[in-house]
Amino acid sequence: MSAENYKALFQYNAWANQRTLEACATLTTEQFTRDVESSFRSVRDTLVHLMGVEHIWLERWKQTSKGAPLKAAEYPDIESLKTAWGKIEADLTSYVNGLADEDVNRIIPHKNFAGQEFRMPLWQMMQHLLNHQTYHRGQITTLVRQVGGRPLGTDLIGFYRAHPEFTDLGA
Repeated sequence: MSAENYKALFQYNAWANQRTLEACATLTTEQFTRDVESSFRSVRDTLVHLMGVEHIWLERWKQTSKGAPLKAAEYPDIESLKTAWGKIEADLTSYVNGLADEDVNRIIPHKNFAGQEFRMPLWQMMQHLLNHQTYHRGQITTLVRQVGGRPLGTDLIGFYRAHPEFTDLGA
């Protein structure tokens, strides 16, 4: 895939994240932090995981990784999370928009949280991040319903239908 394809997919990711946050903004603090049975304890904790993963992968790509996950308790409400994520999303978008085709094939050394070292092409890590975010946004859709909220659609086709400027990317 070209850098242009990744730019479009990361714009989709930002769009889908924003729609997810919009749906979560309608929840009460109790609904937002309510214990639920899922990969993470609450809607908030799942959102913080999504935000933190974007932050960690971006740091790895830039070779500035500190390797520490974000703590959900530092985001008591949706507004604090939206503010922090807005900065991360802007940095991520800036990074991806600065990529050229040759950059996506660059091998990037990095360590996981267990300290294991890896060397992978950027495109594999980018695909992983995009897939990871979609997976957990799906969980959030279910969690929002379970706590009494109304999720918004985040399917890729919805993004393309709302953004016809990406029609020619496959040509």
